[in-house]
Amino acid sequence: MNKEILAQKVLSHLKAEFGKSVASASEHEYWTALSRAVMETIACDWERTRALYGKGRQVHYFSAEFLVGRSLLNNLINRNMLDDMRELVNEAGFDFDAVLNEETDPALGNGGLGRLAACFLDSSATMNLPVTGHGLLYRYGLFRQEIEHGQQKEYPDAWMELPYPFMVMRREDKMLVHFRDMSVFAVPMDLPITGHGTENVNTLRLWKAEPAEEFDFNLFNSQRFDDAVIQRNRVQDIFRVLYPNDTTYDGKVLRVRQQYFFVSASLQTIVRDYRDLHGYDFSHFADENVIQLNDTHPVLAIPELMRLLIDENRQSWEEAWDIVTKTFAFTNHTIMQEALEKWDLEIFRFLFPRILEIIEEIDEQFKKEAIAHGFNADEIKALSPIHDTKVHMALLAIYACYSINGVAKIHSEILKQEVFNPFYRWWPQKFSNKTNGVTPRRWLNLCNPQLSAMLTRLYGSDGWLTDMDSLTTLLPYEKNTQEMRNLLEIKRGNKQRLARLIEEREGIEVDSSFIFDVQIKRLHEYKRQLMNALEICDRYFQLKENSQLDVPPVAYIFGAKAAPGYFLAKATIKFIHEVARMVNGDLDVSQKMRVIFMHNYNVSLAEQIFPAADISEQISTVGMEASGTGNMKFMMNGALTVGTYDGANIEILEQVGEDNIFMFGPRLKDFPDTKKFYTSCWQYENVEGLKRVVDTLIDGTFSDGNTGMFRALHNRLLQGSSWEKADPYYVLGDFCDYREARSCAFDAYRNQIDWARMCWNNICTSGHFSSDRTIRDYAEDIWKVLPKQAKLIE
Repeated sequence: MNKEILAQKVLSHLKAEFGKSVASASEHEYWTALSRAVMETIACDWERTRALYGKGRQVHYFSAEFLVGRSLLNNLINRNMLDDMRELVNEAGFDFDAVLNEETDPALGNGGLGRLAACFLDSSATMNLPVTGHGLLYRYGLFRQEIEHGQQKEYPDAWMELPYPFMVMRREDKMLVHFRDMSVFAVPMDLPITGHGTENVNTLRLWKAEPAEEFDFNLFNSQRFDDAVIQRNRVQDIFRVLYPNDTTYDGKVLRVRQQYFFVSASLQTIVRDYRDLHGYDFSHFADENVIQLNDTHPVLAIPELMRLLIDENRQSWEEAWDIVTKTFAFTNHTIMQEALEKWDLEIFRFLFPRILEIIEEIDEQFKKEAIAHGFNADEIKALSPIHDTKVHMALLAIYACYSINGVAKIHSEILKQEVFNPFYRWWPQKFSNKTNGVTPRRWLNLCNPQLSAMLTRLYGSDGWLTDMDSLTTLLPYEKNTQEMRNLLEIKRGNKQRLARLIEEREGIEVDSSFIFDVQIKRLHEYKRQLMNALEICDRYFQLKENSQLDVPPVAYIFGAKAAPGYFLAKATIKFIHEVARMVNGDLDVSQKMRVIFMHNYNVSLAEQIFPAADISEQISTVGMEASGTGNMKFMMNGALTVGTYDGANIEILEQVGEDNIFMFGPRLKDFPDTKKFYTSCWQYENVEGLKRVVDTLIDGTFSDGNTGMFRALHNRLLQGSSWEKADPYYVLGDFCDYREARSCAFDAYRNQIDWARMCWNNICTSGHFSSDRTIRDYAEDIWKVLPKQAKLIE
């Protein structure tokens, strides 16, 4: 599409929506018009794709999160419109980057789970696979994080206050979802997912809740205004926030209500569409529909599909169960018991008694099969979907689904050999591994255009963007010193941009010549941001004792949100800020160290950080991180990993070799014996410098504002509790090895050309971690689905 046509479309949208010309439009109004124009250009392809996918086998990807990031730039790149649009914006008198920044990040996820789902949709669209995402439209997302006196404070992430041009309401597809205490309309909002080099446009369908009755008119007329809208507010609670605090009973009820709401609405649509084509003959339903459950949040889809088939579509129990067990596949993302969801039976009885009846019947059926298989009573109780007065969602999924997969080799082995071993021995054919991946279109081409351009120049085209494995052909360039200098110059430019952003957002000056050592991820004890902060504290004290130490200057960069009810995670954020205050305010060391916590970490901020990082901190407790995807994004952008033998770190090691990564800590096979005899107090007393930094939590070095946070952290590390040993995540146990690995990385950085060669190796071997490879594995091994009528953009 030429620039003149684009300009006319933009002007038309400005006039229609705002009654303004280009000259009088604000940046946000101009961004809105640009976005509307882009939507107009893809509308026909989107409609054609929906019709195409509606015939034959298709995949429905159910997920509580889709952390898609901003849409405008991504769509411009995918549709080959970027250069024309940039020129058009500049000619109109606007700054292109400023216009792009008018878009807010859709607050539809929290961390790796949601970003993975978004990457999968990108790859599916690029590969012309009939995959539709299904989720919930959160009005305020998880939360907007602000830092006040070093403490995390949560505020609504009000991203939907202004119209979002890339979201289309499909009111004709609204569904009625029934709870025992109320009925709610589910209204779908569709987001187009463009792919690279194709005219196919896939769909992410997100549901918002509307009351079946807007408000009680009689109560309103009686001046009982608050009472008149109580029901409306209760309905809007369903999609108000992601992961409402579930430390209370009411919070748990709301979470379960959210989960049922979106899976019921999606399933009603899927069943309706099938019935429109085939009537009540559901014998081919599983031939035409695959439903992938992304972790346990959407597992309620299993009993809900049973209900729809039996109660509303004339199927017997046996027919319905046969369909269900051929339709659903399940991805497990964690081995942590706290994240393997289990809900009180009373919640189900309160919200949807019929769903509970179905789960109870599934449970009885499972027990009969388990007895026939030879399990004893204790084994059956532990494996049953219902036990200990709770519904265990992961166990329900494993019983009902035809496929169960982990998300990294080590994680999948843990599932098979430990967490779900009895099921694996019973149904080995169900279990497989699908190592996670990330889309190179957003996480390299979009966020690091200079590096992308270098790869395209050396490769001879941008074909590598859809064939990342082919980048290995560029490995010999590591011997080309000039190209390695070019790589270093690209990194230097990215670091300068991030340094400016840090000063703008956080008010901290950072020299871009410092090593940028980065840990950005959800705040959890097993991810061990606390170990990172303690090690920084140790380096600070070493420099204070000997200011002449020959160490390269380092900027330690954090970004993380803690769950609102997670006290120890929020304590860690406070501790990081106290360490930052001490380091950054000390003129004796500030030329050697800086500590930065970038608040309100989200996709757009990640797009600035990954290209600028020198070191990627992947330091989770061994066996705890299912996979990780941040490690892959860092690798693609030429950051070197300091990491444990956990998650996908092991597969990164396999790709790059030991000379291009800095690994530390025990292997998984040795860790159980290590933990058995581990006493954190020994490390505390005997590891040089460790006692000093741990005691900063309680000796007055830092203040937690009289919250008791730091005392709780200290107790966690050294005293434990009646139900758990001290230091369950091995923070003090790994401290010495971590310090050594980090020092090795800092020393390696001194030789810049050799460092560049290590970075180049990481970049060129990152193809294994493209989400295209992951989706190809899903499509071939689990979904059994083929591309549909791929049309390439000229």
